[in-house]
Formats: sequence, structure tokens, C-alpha cells
Amino acid sequence: MTLAILSALAEEQQGIFEQLEQARRVIHAGREFGLGVWHGQSVVLALSRIGKVAAATTATALIEKFGVERIVFTGVAGGVGDGVQVGDVVVARDFVQHDMDAAPLFPTFEIPLYGQSRFACDPALTAMLLEATGAGVSSASGLFSLNQRIPQVHHGLVASGDRFVSAAVEVQRLQARLRAAGHEALAVEMEGAAVAQVCHDYGIPFAAMRTISDRADDSAHVDFPEFVRTVASRYAQAILAEFMQRL
Repeated sequence: MTLAILSALAEEQQGIFEQLEQARRVIHAGREFGLGVWHGQSVVLALSRIGKVAAATTATALIEKFGVERIVFTGVAGGVGDGVQVGDVVVARDFVQHDMDAAPLFPTFEIPLYGQSRFACDPALTAMLLEATGAGVSSASGLFSLNQRIPQVHHGLVASGDRFVSAAVEVQRLQARLRAAGHEALAVEMEGAAVAQVCHDYGIPFAAMRTISDRADDSAHVDFPEFVRTVASRYAQAILAEFMQRL
């Protein structure tokens, strides 16, 4: 079975292509895909790009063009749930689009004509990713210190939308709207719900993890490139290596 490794940022896949056996690059739909064998598994590497439409296009290309049968996503996100701090990792249980509102035709957050607001990740693939994340964070966090705090792994709902959430008052409004509809989100980002919906349409198992780079508040822009380089990229590579061993 071919696995797609989909990442939000190029740093998260740095060095992986060089480890592939039978490696080759393919340009399709204006995107570069890396194909080969990694840890004995057929894989396709791709970047989602930013935003729901771009991520949906990439996911569709992975399925239609390259015939992938599983997709795993790595990326960063803003923490919005209680106890979700910078340096923690959230493994998604399911996704909701926090900017979907077709009311009064449909309930707020519900995807029109689907009859649902959330798209669940694959339980079996997610269980493997959750286990790999615990092991990967333990090994990677030993390489550096982050606020003298032991990183935590969380599992739950992630909210996606085409907006970079970066103000405390916006987080409060967002959480209040989601909670009013019964959605308790742990993190907010810009791609995962779109990929989850595409995978739902095609019946493709999907799992995703996000490293928390900020609290999606007024400090959300601080040292982001440095965090990606020194923390998120190391987490992603350590977690993916652990994940591949469990497939």
C-alpha cells in the first residue's frame, strides 16, 4: 500500500527524500512530488501548501495521480484548548471547519449536503500515529530544551479555516462559537479539515498530527521560523520514523 506523507512545510520533510530508495521527482498540478521506498514502504512525499483549497488539490492529486491508499499529515498549529502549550503535539481525532457557515440553509459548521460538521480520522492509522508521536516526542525533545517543560501529546478535535488566527480576542470568539455547537477544539490550523474531507470522499484512511507553535494569540508571530527549524521539523522527522516502523 502506498503511503502519502503530506507536510505543511518543506523543513518537515528535509532529508527524507535523500533517504528514499528508487527515488524520483514528479511535477504534477504545479506541485513537486517525491516518490520512492522508505523503511520498506512505498511512499509519496508532498507539501500541502497553505489553505484549504490548496491542501484539497494536493490530496486529490495524491489519490488520483499517484494512487496513494493512506495519507498522514504533519504540520504546525496554534493551541486553543485548555492545557495545550507551545511544544506540545496534537494528534487529530477529527476535524471541523471553523469558517464554514451556510446558515440558515444548514446549521453553522455543517458541510452542506454531507449532514455532518466533523470528519473523523481513521482509527487504526491514528492509533499508530498516536503511539509513534509519543515515542518520537520523547526522543526528539531530548535534543533541546523548551521552556524547561516536558512536551505533552494530546488527542482530539482540530479546527481548520482560511485565516491565520493570531489574536487572543479572536481565539475567544472562535472557541465560544465552536463550543456553542458542541465542538471543543484543541488546535487551529489551515489545511487539515480539507484533507480529511477529500479522504472521506475517496474512502482513504487519514491521520494527522500538529506541533503547537503558539497559542494562536497576540504572540503567534514570534520566532515562528526558528520554532519550525529547531522544534517542529525535528518532531516531524522523529515521529515519521517511528510511524513507518509501525505500518
